[in-house]
Amino acid sequence: MADGTFVSIVGRSGCGKSTLLRLVAGLEAPSGGGIAVHGSPVSRPPDSVRYLFQNYGESLLPWRTVGGNIQFGLRHAYRRSILTDRAGIGAVIDEKLAEVGLAGTADRYPSELSGGMQQRVAIARALASEPQILLLDEPFSAVDALSRANLQDLLLRIWQSHALTIVFVTHDIDEALYLSDRVLVLQPNGGGLQMDVDVPLPRPRHQIETRRAPAFVEMRSDILKRVLAPN
Repeated sequence: MADGTFVSIVGRSGCGKSTLLRLVAGLEAPSGGGIAVHGSPVSRPPDSVRYLFQNYGESLLPWRTVGGNIQFGLRHAYRRSILTDRAGIGAVIDEKLAEVGLAGTADRYPSELSGGMQQRVAIARALASEPQILLLDEPFSAVDALSRANLQDLLLRIWQSHALTIVFVTHDIDEALYLSDRVLVLQPNGGGLQMDVDVPLPRPRHQIETRRAPAFVEMRSDILKRVLAPN
């Protein structure tokens, strides 16, 4: 996966999407072969990588404030110098909360926020440590449709402004095509790669215009046929 690209992984339940993401994150060891990030073999969670889980409610510490959750994430910041400056830490927290549309919420607790807002806190916490790669495991599946669309557009803005590499797992083919430069379709039951689809849709993308473009509809149909085909 090239630096600065947005790659989505789709496929049936049980095909290995989340397992692949956990391997890249260094949370599990491969039974064969190997994985490298920027040329270095992955044997532990790489400093340049941050992982966003599907269940935002469990990924935030309920006894810490929003600001406290972000500060907790900075313990392993990719840019270590930030940890020596308390004023700097506060500025980073405020900056990242503003970036995800949550300015002024640093002293609130996760339970005081909606699901979509909690996921924004998780994104802000990941960004605060200045990663180069974001791994997202179905991060928007538990929020309502409107929040999901808003979070998709927020993620695209963040990806472009920070020049991140993003690997995004989703069951939603429309979501994968809307967000990505490239979509990987995995075969059922861990059988490997089934399709590798380049997405030549122009950017910036629009929730309505992009989704009704003929190229979008055609790619969606092709991928859906592969995913739904009998084993």
